[in-house]
Amino acid sequence: QVQLVESGGGLVQTGDSLRLSCAASGRTFSNYAMGWFRQAPGKEREFVATISWSGGTAYYADSVKGRFTISRDNAKNTVYLQMNSLKPEDTAVYYCASTGRAGPKLDLMEYKYWGQGTQVTVSS
Repeated sequence: QVQLVESGGGLVQTGDSLRLSCAASGRTFSNYAMGWFRQAPGKEREFVATISWSGGTAYYADSVKGRFTISRDNAKNTVYLQMNSLKPEDTAVYYCASTGRAGPKLDLMEYKYWGQGTQVTVSS
């Protein structure tokens, strides 16, 4: 079992930056790929970014490519999402998740463990 707790969300203005953190506990965090997803009101949960167990491979949704960066610190059992140049359309609840496997995945159905989410609101 893996427990995930997100933090770092908040209310910001267009163009601002935020860094989300996801602290993991339980089974060996460093063995697993991690991902960030988001869900806006009235919309389905969507993929944002994913990173391999080693941090050597990462993939991004086209909508965030070049603005967001996913990273991880296995010594701290934490994965991060640095969000720059935020836009109102980035407003959503952001969730971190773990696949329970090594390879990064874009499909949310591949993820076994989920955090409770953190709200990000970007005002125009």
